[in-house]
Parts: sequence; C-alpha cells; structure tokens
Amino acid sequence: MKRGNTEVRAEARSSRRESQSSTSALSALSAPPREKKAGWETKTFGEVLEIRNGRNQREVESADGEFPIYGSAGNVMGMATDYICEAGTTIIGRKGNINSPIYADTRFWNVDTAFGLAAKAGMDSRFLYFFCLSYDFSAHNRGTTIPSLVKSELLNIPIPVPPLAEQQRIVGLLDEAFEGLATAKANAEKNLQNARALFESHLQSVFTQRGPGWVETKLDDVTDLITCGVAKRPEYVPEGIPFLSAKNVKGGQVIWSGHQYVSEETHRALTKNNKPKIGDILYTRVGSYGEAAIIDRDVEFSIFVSLTLIKPKPVVLNSFLKHYLNSSAVKELAADSITGSGVGNLNVGTVREFPIHLPPLTEQRSIVSQLDDLREETQRLARLYERKHAALEALKKSLLHQAFTGEL
Repeated sequence: MKRGNTEVRAEARSSRRESQSSTSALSALSAPPREKKAGWETKTFGEVLEIRNGRNQREVESADGEFPIYGSAGNVMGMATDYICEAGTTIIGRKGNINSPIYADTRFWNVDTAFGLAAKAGMDSRFLYFFCLSYDFSAHNRGTTIPSLVKSELLNIPIPVPPLAEQQRIVGLLDEAFEGLATAKANAEKNLQNARALFESHLQSVFTQRGPGWVETKLDDVTDLITCGVAKRPEYVPEGIPFLSAKNVKGGQVIWSGHQYVSEETHRALTKNNKPKIGDILYTRVGSYGEAAIIDRDVEFSIFVSLTLIKPKPVVLNSFLKHYLNSSAVKELAADSITGSGVGNLNVGTVREFPIHLPPLTEQRSIVSQLDDLREETQRLARLYERKHAALEALKKSLLHQAFTGEL
C-alpha cells in the first residue's frame, strides 16, 4: 500500500510542475499590456456578420449524409445530405444553451434552435468566434422558462473591429494560448484520473486478498442491524429534524445540506427501532447505488427509503466496512442485484447476504490507515486540479478581455 501513496504523490508533484510551467509559458501573453492601436472601429453584428437561421432536419437527415447536424449546444444530432452554413461559422443557441459558442470548421446544417454566425468580408471568422466566447449572451435572454435569443436584437450587439491583419495576429496569439490551456487542462485531468485509478486498484486488491486469519462471512453476520428508511414520504416542515435521502451520501461522505425536515414527533415515530447514531453507516439503495458513508455528526435525523442504515458489530471497524462497501467489486455486486422497473432499488435482504472477507481488527486498522492516507493524497490532487482549472479559466477570460480591448 505504501507504493500506492508514493505513486499518487508523484502524480501530485507532476501536476504541480505542469501547472507552474504552463502558467509561466502562458503568462507572457497576459503581460505587459500593449497600447491599443490605431484603426480600431466599433461596429455592430449586423455590419460584420450574417445570422443564418436553422431549420428542421427531417428532410435532410440520413445515415449516408455528408454534413453534421448541429444543435444549440454544438452537439452533433445526426448527419445531413445538405448544409445551411459554410465552414468557419460560429454556432450559438437561439433557444436553450445560449452562452456556449462553438466554432465549426466544416459545412453543417443547424437545427431551428441554433443560429449560425457567418463572418462577412473584412471579419476573420475565428476573431468573431473568440469575441463570442468573451461575450455574455445571457444579457439578451428573452425567455421566461427556456433561455432564448432574438435575431433582431443580436444584430445590434457592438463589436470592436481592428484591421483584418490585426485580427489575424490576435487570432494567432489566442489560438496558441488556448492550445496551451487545453493541454495544461488535459494533463491535470490525466494526473487526477491516474491517481483515482491507483486508489481504486489498491482498494480492490485489499478486498480480494486472503491473508492469514481472514474469515469469509456475510454482511449480516458482522452487523447488528441492516435496514432501510421509511418507505412512505413523510410530511415535511420548514424547520425541524433533518430528513436525509440518497442524495445526501456522495463520495464517501454524508452531505449535511440540501435535505428536507420533519417534525420531532414524526422523527420519533420513524426512528423508534432504528435510530441513526454517530459511527453508523449510511448506504444508498436507490439512485446512486452502492455509496457508503460513516455518520460523522452526533445529530438527530431520519432517513428515507433510498438509504440503508448499517450498524456494525465490534468485530468490524466501521471505516473498514465503509471502504469495503465502496470498493468496485461490491459496487458491481450491488449493480447486478438491482431489482424493480423504472427506478430500481437494492433490496436490503440482498445487502445482508453480501460476502465479506474479514481480517483481524489489528490488520483492519492497518488497512484503513493505508487506504485513508492514499485517499487523502488523491483528494489533495483533486483539490489541486480544481485550483488549476479555475486558474486556467481565469487566464482564458483575461486573454479574451485583453484581445478585445486592444491590449493583446
């Protein structure tokens, strides 16, 4: 297990080095600011581009089609035998996803919920695309339930327009910078995936090994209670006793937010014979099947039928049992045991019969310590990735801002 810790720490060091190198390489593009050059004009969308309406794809959709059919989010919805927009057109949503521009480098058919923004002469198509990335189209939302844009209003959007040669210079810088940002992000994601894979591999190896003193038994024999929460949805109140469901168990943790409340009287009735206590385990049986977490707060609460309450016997550490339930082998067993149509569920009786190989308590403590250390390294790398992702997004916004204020 120590080797696993070393490998994950190596991933963290690699991610930090890549973060420093990518940031230093890209920071040259964000400083120092250049003075705004002469020849810049402010024009409107109507002067520099044509908006091409999308149409229903029914008559052109074909398995033998040559041209992609794009939706408002830039997703390919099929292939078409004809096209509406030329290569180099920027797609924005007319309805739905209105703030995620996509650059299409091939001819395509756009559906009626997507606009195609085609640059006119004198406007570089990628300069237009990068401006759309920097622009907040939600300011023009005219929908009440579904975000919507109006063509006539879009045509009045102001856009800074430098000479074509300057547009192309800026596009070259942004293309290079965004390629570097994408590479840095991909490397960070890969490091995080590798670390998570290492943790899962070591977790799996723990619960498939058979060492001296290990006993093969079933979950029901090492627990005092395995039962689910109340099946009938109780009456909720604005304030009172927390009422947790499967959505409150995620990533091996109990999420103490986003739940409903029940009255104290209802709570007492619901927990008469199965009161959750600190140290017990909550295990999801509906929705995200097979997620386990230890109750880490000494608070009163009730649970819905989507959760299973597990009270371990002294022969098994609750932390060992949590890791066991969260292992890929047990998650696969849980997935194979789902019953019912529609939203299936994991039967409590089935959970009681889950097989478990149990080592002595001293070995359980050692295993848990090693797994916890390895998980902490993985979580540390996840936090590093989140910080890096935020920094890269901030740098992207800064570059776009500089590009369209003449400072790049």
